Amino acid sequence: MQSIAHIRQSDGRIQTVEEHSHSVRQIAEWIGDKIGVKHIAGLAGLLHDAGKFSVKFVNYILTASRNPDNPPKRGSVDHSTAGGQLLDRFVKAGPRDKNLYLLAEIVCNAIISHHAYLHDYISPEAESPYLTRIQNKHIDDLDAITDCFHKLVLDREHFRRYVESAAQELAVFLTKPSSEDGRSRLMFLAKYVFSALIDADRTDTRLFEENKTWSPPTDTKNLFVNYYEKLLNKLSELNQDSEDISPVNYYRRLMSDSCDNFAEQPSDIYKLSIPTGGGKTLASLRYGLKHALHRHKERVIYIVPYTTIIEQNAEEVRKILQDDERVLEHHSNVVDDLDHTYEDEWADGLVNVDQKLKLVKDNWDAPIIFTTMVQFLNVFYAHGSRNIRRLHNLSRSVIVFDEVQKVPVHCVSLFNRALNFLRDFGDSSIVLCTATQPALDYVEHKLNLPAKADMIPRSNDIACAFKRVNVIDRASQETFNTEKLASFVREQVEKLSNVLVILNTRTVVKKLYVQLKELLADDECSIYHLSTSMCPAHRADKLQEIRSRLERNEKLVCVSTQLIEAGVDISFNCVIRSLAGLDSIAQAAGRCNRHGKDPLRPVFIIDHAEENLDRLPEIRIGKSLTRAMLVDMRHDPCAYGGDIFSDAAISRYFADFYQHFRYQLNYFIPPLHRDMVSLLISDDGPDSLVQAYVRNKGGRPPLFNLNSMRTAAQHFQVIDNPTTTVVVPYGEEGKKIIACFNGEISLADLSSLMRRAQRYTVNLYKHELNRLAKHDGLMSLMDGKIYALMETAYNLEYGLSPDNDGEWGVYLW
Repeated sequence: MQSIAHIRQSDGRIQTVEEHSHSVRQIAEWIGDKIGVKHIAGLAGLLHDAGKFSVKFVNYILTASRNPDNPPKRGSVDHSTAGGQLLDRFVKAGPRDKNLYLLAEIVCNAIISHHAYLHDYISPEAESPYLTRIQNKHIDDLDAITDCFHKLVLDREHFRRYVESAAQELAVFLTKPSSEDGRSRLMFLAKYVFSALIDADRTDTRLFEENKTWSPPTDTKNLFVNYYEKLLNKLSELNQDSEDISPVNYYRRLMSDSCDNFAEQPSDIYKLSIPTGGGKTLASLRYGLKHALHRHKERVIYIVPYTTIIEQNAEEVRKILQDDERVLEHHSNVVDDLDHTYEDEWADGLVNVDQKLKLVKDNWDAPIIFTTMVQFLNVFYAHGSRNIRRLHNLSRSVIVFDEVQKVPVHCVSLFNRALNFLRDFGDSSIVLCTATQPALDYVEHKLNLPAKADMIPRSNDIACAFKRVNVIDRASQETFNTEKLASFVREQVEKLSNVLVILNTRTVVKKLYVQLKELLADDECSIYHLSTSMCPAHRADKLQEIRSRLERNEKLVCVSTQLIEAGVDISFNCVIRSLAGLDSIAQAAGRCNRHGKDPLRPVFIIDHAEENLDRLPEIRIGKSLTRAMLVDMRHDPCAYGGDIFSDAAISRYFADFYQHFRYQLNYFIPPLHRDMVSLLISDDGPDSLVQAYVRNKGGRPPLFNLNSMRTAAQHFQVIDNPTTTVVVPYGEEGKKIIACFNGEISLADLSSLMRRAQRYTVNLYKHELNRLAKHDGLMSLMDGKIYALMETAYNLEYGLSPDNDGEWGVYLW
């Protein structure tokens, strides 16, 4: 019997199971070696498809290839359980050794889960899905599969040695100094090994389909040397071209030089506190490139809160580094994870649309990456295999969190643990970059910072140099409705020519925008609207228009949600910010007199009475805390050092903020009456899943790992309401992308198309999708796996039009 792992679509060539197993092992070993678990990851690669040695599977795949229009039921032959059972049986046939048993649990889980997501060792129902699959599921030809594996892949003696090497790696891993306890590090190791297996398996399958072979990625050292030289040349040009020796420019250069010097420090978690407008992007890039060279990192990754910053910063970095191809923007997944059913339903070994979309090169294998906080957290905690596939590429990296204060409250503990793992085990260096540092070491599951964590010491001189605005409290004693606010905006336009208004919900943004268009119709004043209803390319074009008008000092008003306030390089003469968290107001102030060229400009804090914040608790509580601090300063102008943005004020704000949300920091899951941390890092306490299992089964489970990774992933959402990514027909490029998805496309071209498509997408809530479907505003592409808007459902003024009538719907941001 010839073994069959895959049959190539183009020419019918067979890839044998032994060929695939060794290729996946090779890639997985390379991935695992980055954190010292080469043989652990390699073992998963060797065994993951052992079940394909079965006669049933060979008959299944041959029947499917000969009858493409009427194939056998997908997943009707289980090929992923056998490899796990083979290893479990091998380990338990020898003496009881804790490291071997732990090794088997981690590797077996990756193997049996490699077409879905990691199994729960213990579920909230007090069962063990892992044990059910490993011990109770009958594989009737397991002996024959085992014999084929040892005959064709690795003989018994070499297999024994390989398993022993993996167990030794695990012993070293478990004794490595870390702030994370044993259960936590085992949970992250399981996720890392799973990431290695998923990426290795899909990479080899894609390369086989493209008739290519794998080779280790090129060392980035020479590339980073080139990038670093180009960045220094650009900074030198900026310094030479600028005749401005203002304090702002002086301190920008000083802070940039400090980051360069700090790059020689060991890898760790550091804080980069640069005032808004202080040049964080280039200063942190300078640190990242130099540190990567000194400490042998493979990539520099920027994690930002909003896609608007991705567009701007990625474009700026591309121009400086003169490289369009290797600076990756990852806004969101154009395709939802196809493993959401958690069933082994691949058309095994054959290429269909599902498999094409799974095999797309989507693993963050790039030297410079820009992505969002949502995507970062999804890598560690979200369901399916598309997200976790990227996890291993966060190791050996410099990771810069721009505006780190935007970590969602319910994800704070999970965020801290992920960063501690990357520092302690992933050989990554992490930079927390913001003008308003959150108190991430204040919470129960602390972020473990070094004693000297500040890359640039805080200085009153720097704070004074970057004081460019007067904050004017119009919120603590009065409220504004839309009509009153429109009149107030008109007054400021008459005085200062241009105004930015930032409000908390899309509803009031739309309402004010419409009112200002009517009120200022005869004033030769341009009115702009920005929100997440517009795709990234659309917002970027609008921002460029606004910048051009600002440079010509034309009359202009921009009304926006908070997407504009974090990191967008734009400067207005006046900013009006609806009352929110103090960090948001500080960021909004950074869009006013950004370069300090003018006298102090006004930033008005107002309270918009028509905003509905019932579904936005973090903004609602932040607003309440900020109002209380404004009242403090009204009664005592010297409170918080006389500055609402002082370090004392920011520290007080975050301490109160996290104290208010202290019961949510571990991501509480109401349906389960448990928090996410307790699911991922289980204990033996009276309310633990272990004790529930004991009560249900009458004894402890025969397991060392006791967590519920699949259940945790099923309940994990960074934002409360899940969204679906939809491609939009904005401009000729957007329309061309949609047309390409409708045609025949190769795997290589599909990877490129998926990247291009990200700038032409919007994320829609379920009710928006339903409205679009009701009004025939959606089309499906790639056999229904990708959605796109009809042209009539996208408006060039507002973006999304859910009623497919060219008008804008009213929704929360």
